[in-house]
Amino acid sequence: MSDIVVEMRGITKRFPGIIANNNVSFAVKKGEIHALLGENGAGKSTLMNILFGLYEQDEGDVLIRGEKVRIQSPNDANRLGIGMVHQHFMLVEPFTVTENIILGSEPTQNGSIDRKLARKKVVEISERYGLSVNADARISEISVGMQQRVEILKTLYRGAEILIFDEPTAVLTPQEIEELMVIMKNLVQEGKSIILITHKLKEIMAVSDMVTVIRRGKVVGSVATNETNPNKLAAMMVGKEVSFEVKKQEAVPGPVVLSMQDVKSSNEKGIHVLDGIHLEVRAGEIVGIAGVDGNGQSELIEAITGLRKVSSGTITLNNQNLTNRSPRTIIEAGVSHIPEDRHKRGLVLDFSIGENMVLETYYKEPFSKSGLVDYHAVFSYAKKLIEEYDVRTPSEQTLARSLSGGNQQKAIIAREIDRDPKLLIAAQPTRGVDVGAIEFIHKRLIEQRDQGKAILLVSFELEEVMQLSDRIAVIYEGKLVAIVNPKETTEQELGFLMAGGRKDKQEGEIVGS
Repeated sequence: MSDIVVEMRGITKRFPGIIANNNVSFAVKKGEIHALLGENGAGKSTLMNILFGLYEQDEGDVLIRGEKVRIQSPNDANRLGIGMVHQHFMLVEPFTVTENIILGSEPTQNGSIDRKLARKKVVEISERYGLSVNADARISEISVGMQQRVEILKTLYRGAEILIFDEPTAVLTPQEIEELMVIMKNLVQEGKSIILITHKLKEIMAVSDMVTVIRRGKVVGSVATNETNPNKLAAMMVGKEVSFEVKKQEAVPGPVVLSMQDVKSSNEKGIHVLDGIHLEVRAGEIVGIAGVDGNGQSELIEAITGLRKVSSGTITLNNQNLTNRSPRTIIEAGVSHIPEDRHKRGLVLDFSIGENMVLETYYKEPFSKSGLVDYHAVFSYAKKLIEEYDVRTPSEQTLARSLSGGNQQKAIIAREIDRDPKLLIAAQPTRGVDVGAIEFIHKRLIEQRDQGKAILLVSFELEEVMQLSDRIAVIYEGKLVAIVNPKETTEQELGFLMAGGRKDKQEGEIVGS
């Protein structure tokens, strides 16, 4: 009996204007973590959506444990022991953890749901696999990392032996990523098999046994992880050498562009989420904000961009007071914003990618004439940006939701940079994008800095903050607790400050109290 649990042979899947998978073959052994690596839009998720029954292939065969199968729906996949943990979680927020896990497969007694038995089963599975969760908490009350555990438990509760993880670390903090790696290793020790869709090379090296690389819909090759390295994998994935070093000259900061003086803002419970923020960003510099998720980064950006009211303090841009002004006033004053959640704040998913390129400028010439949108002007402008920023899309009229996450991100970056802002706010600019695109985005941010733009960078990737920033401001519980020089600090020291540790007073390095 072969130890291959999943085999996909000659899989081809076409969509209008694009071949997403082109004669792809791929095999996974029992008890291994097999990474599927590729650029955004390479066809990884499409392939796994076929395996999970969300799409049906146009050509090719799927074999599970050596038997040819037809998977027409996720229910078919579940019956075959295949579970999928999606990048965007499929949870019902008002329901409890237990209710979400059993949804659709509820144990019953005398015609009604046996909640006691359900809870007992959930607790048993969570203890067995080291997935500690509060079975009675509501989804709306738990962290993103905990929500992901619920998604994993949902698949295990349904008896999954083969688990597909789609970009599982895109929304996790560094600590949650480490915890997830341990969970994945526990699962394969129990005899499960895992397919990991990712483009994060560090994670592949840390957790996988095998890697299959897909480029533009075709398999480039499969290699054992212990026989390769990040540089080789990056070159296979992108088709050329990729530099992990950010090359930049010393910054030449000019006058202050953004000034925040004693800015305070509270949440609906009256708790300060911004607590006396003092921050300056100068022309020609990148100021990075480092902090553990939930310490005020999002609120800081919302305050600057007019999406959140501040209760006191002032926010000025080139001495123009923008405190509590409308988002349109702030945009017109010269602020561009790459938002942390591209679906909620960056794009209208059911608009074309061309229309999304002019969301902030559609009412101005040349896109608007006598109050009517000139679509010819809109689409020719979009075409220019698509080429310049290498946005992979069948056309400028393709709906934004049809693009891969990384290409959606490139489209937003193109739009925001092309507006020639005075202040560019980049929040998680490389979240969910591949190494080739990361290199491209980093270059663009450095170019903007060198052209004299003020850039405020917010990222959970400490390495990114360290490499790109000229100064790093550390945020903790709504206060900026220190400003450090990236050349003189370490990830360990930053991690200590982000967790509320104190830095000894030296030359004005402490700010706030």
